[in-house]
Amino acid sequence: MKINSILIHFLFLQLTLNTSFAQSYSNIDSLVIAKMKETGIVGMGAAIIIDKKLVWSNGYGYADKEKKIPFSTSTIMNIGSISKTFTGVCLMKAVEMGLLNLDEDINTYLPFKVSNPYFPEEKITLRQLSTHSSSVIDRHPIYAQTNYLTQGKQPSSLGEFLRDYFSSTGKYYSKDNFLNQKPGSFRDYSNIGASLAGFIVELKSGKNLATFGKENIFKPLNMKNTGWSLKEVDQKLHTKLYEKKDTSIKVIPLYELTSYPDGGVITSVVELSNFFISLLNNGRYGRTQILKSETVGEMIRFQYTEKNKPSNVKLTQLNSGIFWATKM
Repeated sequence: MKINSILIHFLFLQLTLNTSFAQSYSNIDSLVIAKMKETGIVGMGAAIIIDKKLVWSNGYGYADKEKKIPFSTSTIMNIGSISKTFTGVCLMKAVEMGLLNLDEDINTYLPFKVSNPYFPEEKITLRQLSTHSSSVIDRHPIYAQTNYLTQGKQPSSLGEFLRDYFSSTGKYYSKDNFLNQKPGSFRDYSNIGASLAGFIVELKSGKNLATFGKENIFKPLNMKNTGWSLKEVDQKLHTKLYEKKDTSIKVIPLYELTSYPDGGVITSVVELSNFFISLLNNGRYGRTQILKSETVGEMIRFQYTEKNKPSNVKLTQLNSGIFWATKM
């Protein structure tokens, strides 16, 4: 269990009317500290956005427990699957630029074929990948092999891994890489599906996500220590990572992912706030517009409807935008 590899971002839309901000923040402190003690989390960052503005942020615990270095709002770390939201913005930027169509067969863009062997005539689309309804699934332990330690050997590049996973001649290929469900008809959360979407953005833009993301998200939003790899950030600001086994907590090495579009972004809570503010504000942060308002509207709108939804989704409990989901 990695306990210092998740950065938690609080978004409070409403505070109790008869409770002062100071009291509310004090209550948050108490809640966070209690949960950290309960779970063994060593350090974390939190922020509150109200009316599209960052009104509060704080760090808790340690970025380095042994040296007693506090975890601050500028401490950076892997943010896990929140990375998919960045991949979603890159995807929508490519759509906005006319490079991609959410409803086109993804084989139009790929150098290898991706086809559900149970439904070989049915196309798979970027909209399906981004709403986890493509029928592509994560097959373990194959997916676990995409993680690698920076001091170790990288198993393969993103493109090589995806080719091996989806091409019928690939070393990781199996019918078990797909659901026995028609694409678009069933929701199953897929990290590899997200990485496939990110790879398609790279192919059509001619740039890797590190470059495309820096040009279209990180630099415009003043996210100076955000990236998809350790070489893009100031590693002196990176928290140590800890793993809890039974009752002991041990330091583990920093890591990157071969499948970085699904979980590889490194950032801080304060820079992450800039990103969320832009999405809450129709693509605008200050004087900077990272996406057109109509593009953001398409990204955040509910994609599932009564007439067009996966069979296992109840709209009263779950809906999805482009690489984000809500539970009601």
